Amino acid sequence: MKVILSPAKSLDFENELQIGNSELPFFPESSAKIAKKMASLSAPKLMKLQGISAPLAKLNRQRNLDWSLEKAGTGKQAALAFKGDVYLGMEAWNWTEGDMDFANDHLWILSGLYGVLQPNTLIQPYRLEMGTKLPVARKKNLYDFWKPVLESQVPEMLDSGEAIVNLASQEYAQVIKQLNLANPVIEFEFLDESKGAYKVLSFFAKKARGLMANFIVQNRIKDWKELKDFNLAGYYFDTERSADQKMVFLRDKK
Repeated sequence: MKVILSPAKSLDFENELQIGNSELPFFPESSAKIAKKMASLSAPKLMKLQGISAPLAKLNRQRNLDWSLEKAGTGKQAALAFKGDVYLGMEAWNWTEGDMDFANDHLWILSGLYGVLQPNTLIQPYRLEMGTKLPVARKKNLYDFWKPVLESQVPEMLDSGEAIVNLASQEYAQVIKQLNLANPVIEFEFLDESKGAYKVLSFFAKKARGLMANFIVQNRIKDWKELKDFNLAGYYFDTERSADQKMVFLRDKK
């Protein structure tokens, strides 16, 4: 079973916590091509391309200039560097070395710059969403850029028939889905009761994805069918809304 997660825009490189051993990125040469293109863009161009403020553009302009393959061994583990809602739910900072080892075997974090990351992969500070319309190496966008790279590698990184547990956003899940793998993809939906109906509430749904990832790690789950037992933060499995390869969880309003 492989679990796919989205990265986060917000980062934490202040805390120097590292858990267990670290790995270098899977696709350094591919990342270097993207990083070179990003480093060529001025702050005003970054503002337009990424829809960010002037201060953020200035910060990321410097990050892009600072990024290099030579610094690959001096970054921070991905699961600890990302700081968004999913990662607040996942709480990787509380993991043991055994947790990190299990996570490395079963969790993938998808990335616009790195393609696929393990939780313990060292990354350098960056901001680049997969949906950014950035042409690189004669490819019109990052989806097109990463497709041939991942098509040649991902099938070898998966066992035959191994399920892909999709806890990523649509923007990032598309990276894997466009490969048309034979592996089954298990979809998830987390619904919160609101005004008499169950709805996807973005903040809570993102955090729930992280909670589910942590549940998988803490309980050493290798079979996706066991995920119906997920019950953190008041969520419970809903049989009626679920389907063969879709798991729906509800949470009642307190």
